[in-house]
Amino acid sequence: MRRSHNRLFLLLGVLVGLLLVLSLLYMLGMNYLEGQPRTFWQALQWAAGTASTTGYGGDLYWHHPVMVIFVVFAQFVGLTLVFLVFPMYLIPFLEDRFETKLPNDPVRVKNHVVIFDYGPSVATLIAELARANIPTVIIDEDEAAARHLHALGHRVIYGNLDEGVLENTNLLQARALIVNGSDDRNAATILAARQLGYEGEILALVEDPYHRHPMILAGASSAYTPRHVLGAALAARASPKVNPTVSGIQHLGRKLQVAEARITRDSVLSGKSLEQAGLGQHAGVTVIGQWVAGKLISPPTPEMRLEPGGILVLVGNEESIRDFMKLCAGARRLRRDGPFLIAGSGEVGRKVAQLLNDCGEKTFLIDIHAGPGVDLVGNVLDEAVLKQAGLDNVQAVVLALSADSTTVFSAVIIRDLSPDVPIIARVNLTENLERIYVAGADFALSISQVSGQLLALRLLGNESVSLDPQLRIVKVSAVGLENHHPKQGQLRDKTGCAVVAVERGEDLVVEFDADFTFQQNDSVYICGTAEATQKYQELYPQE
Repeated sequence: MRRSHNRLFLLLGVLVGLLLVLSLLYMLGMNYLEGQPRTFWQALQWAAGTASTTGYGGDLYWHHPVMVIFVVFAQFVGLTLVFLVFPMYLIPFLEDRFETKLPNDPVRVKNHVVIFDYGPSVATLIAELARANIPTVIIDEDEAAARHLHALGHRVIYGNLDEGVLENTNLLQARALIVNGSDDRNAATILAARQLGYEGEILALVEDPYHRHPMILAGASSAYTPRHVLGAALAARASPKVNPTVSGIQHLGRKLQVAEARITRDSVLSGKSLEQAGLGQHAGVTVIGQWVAGKLISPPTPEMRLEPGGILVLVGNEESIRDFMKLCAGARRLRRDGPFLIAGSGEVGRKVAQLLNDCGEKTFLIDIHAGPGVDLVGNVLDEAVLKQAGLDNVQAVVLALSADSTTVFSAVIIRDLSPDVPIIARVNLTENLERIYVAGADFALSISQVSGQLLALRLLGNESVSLDPQLRIVKVSAVGLENHHPKQGQLRDKTGCAVVAVERGEDLVVEFDADFTFQQNDSVYICGTAEATQKYQELYPQE
């Protein structure tokens, strides 16, 4: 029998015994001390009224001191019952009786993924698995968290690892086990799973990088450190030296380069379509994409809206890009020199600084506490600290803070002080992504996205999520394009690729006048996503 029922029966037994004792003592007192005999039922009525604090019926006054003391004692016993004993015994029973029952019975699903301990690191993965029609079973040792997950519709089992909860997940029929608790609980879960005879994949999300190898020794198939991967992803978005926005540009030498330009809110371009602004290809510059709220819109269509605060990705030579910026009032070219300002010297912030320094970039690290690598001790919310850190002369700001609320407020302050500087932000909870973009961040990445990509790549292969689509420049022949102008034939509409340059003999042509047409021996440089360049080669097979 459950503990709450035992406590309720004990309370009822004590209550009946107390009423009988009070009734008998009251009968004796009224008969021998007050000289006013009472029957058992009259005494029981008085005892019930006193114990429940509802009243005494016709007995309101007593004269003998012993009787008065007895009545006062009975009154305090009643108060104790009502305000202390009843809540301790009755309320837990009612909660247990009427609250939603948490499942702890064995599940019957197969080919599922078992997740030990829910958290932000696995939120994206669960959504990806649901889209792939792969069931999940979540084990949570915290009752409140388990109730929340159950209310959201997840298949959850509440129980303690030490009580054999793994056996209720039908683990031996599962396709994978993912452990997402503390490192010590993860190791215990892995050992318990292997002892049950589970031979499938066990993927561990590790807090401390030094625990990766011990986790493998415990029986994990793979161990990941999402915070380090998150730091690498932020560094890759910050600097083209870590991960260029457009790969393949190096094949064109110094003749062609990639530039990024922000559309300010007061720009004449703001709100116009690409066609209305006449920016598809202008003066030797090709618009190959636009960053909006962390998403790369490519290929750009003539109807693509130039968003206030958006960042255009341009390809052209230095002179044509400089002329382009002069003609497009309100567009400001992003800096490609100076240090990167990193706020937060935690594990993610240090990893960002390390990767940027390794590729030759300069960094300036600020944190509220002194520590290794910290260049300035101060609060990122303090404008004076930001100015002292040289906010006006940095390439970008990387917010690697531990609290999303601080990240949101920091983005607001930095965007007000420096409207053009790119802001790249770490996010802890995926639900805060939109708030951070509204606050002014250009690119934000959560640990849930990183973990989701790592785990989905392992479990789903090519069906994994994509964090940062990369554009590439590919050199192709002019087969199928002869006698056509780069803007003719709806090349971009058909393939999603844009012609950014044509190599003709020793010349690299980036400006295409009205009489220009492709010739048989031309080498054409097209730009697009991996899917777009593949589609081009399918439509225009190369020799």
